[in-house]
Amino acid sequence: MTTAQETNHLLRIGDLARLTGKTTRAIHLYEELGLLHPATRSSGGFRLFEPSAVERVRWIDLLHGVGFSLQEMSEVLHSWWGAELGPDAMERLRALFTRKLEETREALARHQQLERELTEGLAYLEACRSCAAPEAPARACVHCEQNHGMAHEPALVAGITSAPERRGRGGRGGLVQINGQD
Repeated sequence: MTTAQETNHLLRIGDLARLTGKTTRAIHLYEELGLLHPATRSSGGFRLFEPSAVERVRWIDLLHGVGFSLQEMSEVLHSWWGAELGPDAMERLRALFTRKLEETREALARHQQLERELTEGLAYLEACRSCAAPEAPARACVHCEQNHGMAHEPALVAGITSAPERRGRGGRGGLVQINGQD
């Protein structure tokens, strides 16, 4: 049984949620998945958590940021605590962290490529601020002859300017005449 003095230092679920920036539903979910455990319950049935639960939720956030799903976190914990030998548990953890590091590096490479694409697109579009034909309709930009300082349109801009024009209901849109028929 928990004494009144001990419960004074425990956190109710709402307090834990507020301290960690999570919702009470998220805290409940962490508990359901075995990622977090209340220390006890109050006489009114409220879940009470040790102050160390704040760090546990931050750990969950850290793993989530690395790319772990909540289910993967649960599996890691069950695997770790269910391992018979420490070195085996550490090896599985090392293999998992190695895989996550590789995935993180691949994601970084993709984001760096996206950054380059956006930078090129913005540099190209910067020349449009001093457009030679500011009153021209947008479709005139497709055949723009202004010097944008690069040999070709960047992919992000080219994808927009090369997209087929959409027409209203009355237009003939992407229809082509075949053998003299409409």
